Amino acid sequence: MSLGQIIRDKREQLNLTLDEVSNRVSFSKPYLSTIETGKVKNPPSDELLTRLEKVLRFETGLLLHIAHLERMPSDVRGAYESREAENQRLRQALRKLAGKRAQSKEIKELLAQTGSRADDGKSTMSAGRLVPIINKVAAGYPTDFNDLDYPVGIADDYVRCPDLHDPNAFAVRVVGDSMEPRFYEGDIVIFSPSLDVRNGDDCFVRFTMPHETTFKRVFFESDNKIRLQPRNERYSPTIVEGKRIDGVYRAVMRYEKL
Repeated sequence: MSLGQIIRDKREQLNLTLDEVSNRVSFSKPYLSTIETGKVKNPPSDELLTRLEKVLRFETGLLLHIAHLERMPSDVRGAYESREAENQRLRQALRKLAGKRAQSKEIKELLAQTGSRADDGKSTMSAGRLVPIINKVAAGYPTDFNDLDYPVGIADDYVRCPDLHDPNAFAVRVVGDSMEPRFYEGDIVIFSPSLDVRNGDDCFVRFTMPHETTFKRVFFESDNKIRLQPRNERYSPTIVEGKRIDGVYRAVMRYEKL
């Protein structure tokens, strides 16, 4: 989610109009509109972002952090976000431990050092990491697209996924109509290899030789077989041997084509 989208969503949650926000921060309505729509030519100043944080009741420094992150070169930002993802996993593990051993002084000290608390259980808004869009996946029958040609984390285009910290996450563009009405051709779907796959999950499925891929609901049948179920009732399910599948990755977010 971009900085502009985060600002617009928060403004709408507070039922504030652009005119109201413009008057309170002393910046023009057209300029604020270009920020929200991502059409601004120059990044917002720290002064404006600080005012927006107060008016829109953001955590102090949050918009500044997101804006500064977006200004980083992509390679520097990628390295930073990878380290931040590791820190986030560490903080989550420490919170779980602290919940079980509330009197552990050492754990509480570690949580304080990582900027986390054992007792709040609250998550702050995050711009999320840049997820590579590796190519496209057929929401129909397997195709000859070979996603293995893409190194992990590298692609021709990227999309930001809020609060996703899986360094191996990837995105694809949907082709075909077999996953309608939930997913349409042109939608971008983000998948996270770190999440467990359950019966009925929408998944990116990679086959062994040849390296074909498809996008289906996944059901684990008996005898090590897997049913690939389209959401579109006009398409029939396919039963495949488990040994034919090289990877199954769960969908976590969809960007809809408007």
